[in-house]
Amino acid sequence: MTCFVVSHNLQVLSEALPSLSPAVLAETLQASSQHISSAEALQHPHWLVRIESELEASALAVELIRAWRAMRKGMGHGADHELLALGGRKDSPGMPGSPLQRGSWGVDVVETQDGNAFLKAIDWDGLKQGRPDDGVFNLRG
Repeated sequence: MTCFVVSHNLQVLSEALPSLSPAVLAETLQASSQHISSAEALQHPHWLVRIESELEASALAVELIRAWRAMRKGMGHGADHELLALGGRKDSPGMPGSPLQRGSWGVDVVETQDGNAFLKAIDWDGLKQGRPDDGVFNLRG
């Protein structure tokens, strides 16, 4: 079982692309994917939703992007932006009370006009430095 703890970084300011509550995200992501076996809205300032799947992490990352696009389309939201899924496996003990615990993946879903500029602004190459290759991913969709 693969567990993603998901945050949402909405960089597009447009009425056509509104922010979504954790409850709406959980419900609509699960409805948009036959591979997400559970989706739980979280009460946390950063992490919004916990999803679980029988898929391996790399396949679940691809499915998350596909489901996110399908979710937005189904709600009639805009699609003229880039979608990034930036993930890292938690290899150390989690903070007490945090939904992100050892073995889970923290995944930031970013909706932006310019994925390259966003990755440069957060120094993605520096952030993933020193991480094992199988412990981090950056997907676009």
